[in-house]
Amino acid sequence: MNLVIDIGNTKVKLAVFQGDKVVYKSSGALQFLLKDCVALKNEFKTIDKVIVSSVGNLDESDLNAIKEQFHVLILDSNTALPFKNEYLTPATLGVDRLALVSASVMQFPSKNVLIIDAGTCITYDFITSENSYLGGAISPGIRLRYKSLNNLTANLPLLDTKTPEDIIGNSSIESIHSGVINGVLMEIEGAVQQYENKFEDLTVILTGGDADFLSKRLKSSIFANSNFLLEGLNFILEFNSN
Repeated sequence: MNLVIDIGNTKVKLAVFQGDKVVYKSSGALQFLLKDCVALKNEFKTIDKVIVSSVGNLDESDLNAIKEQFHVLILDSNTALPFKNEYLTPATLGVDRLALVSASVMQFPSKNVLIIDAGTCITYDFITSENSYLGGAISPGIRLRYKSLNNLTANLPLLDTKTPEDIIGNSSIESIHSGVINGVLMEIEGAVQQYENKFEDLTVILTGGDADFLSKRLKSSIFANSNFLLEGLNFILEFNSN
């Protein structure tokens, strides 16, 4: 069994895999990571390999403690990957994006694939049918847009995410909802359209914390998969174990 640890900007996700199937999944605060790993080791006694992907702040002492209990692979720019990376600055490429592209290789081989990860940021990653990763884009996510409007202006309030009633906001609050949500939807639809114009037979994957919210409102034909990043990390771990 494999343990996958995904340390993001806001929380930590843990998943236990039996082969390519998720048999356990949870999310929590970074401060409880070591405690949670020990609990999982006691519950799933056959866990022997662990992969750690971190775009957050992982304490070195916690990492060393995990290494004492498991065989650990730390995902970074030097890790062997199942695709050709043509990104011009591979050392700056987020490890979460490496995992997403790896998942697309596993699940959609020989396809042109655009992966959209809607979380704190919205990332776009494209891999060709020839298994070459070209790059993509990064933009602010939904909550980041709401927070930016509040933090960087004098009078705009911080709002909870809400689907706008109309494209035309008839108050400051409704205008914010329209600008944020419709802006994100139009951005994604526009990006998908540009990729479809450039690449034939495009497969589009939507994942991340806001994937469920967005998938119900997008017109584009997409595959929504909340486990896509975790599945990619598990694939990378297996790829480096063979």
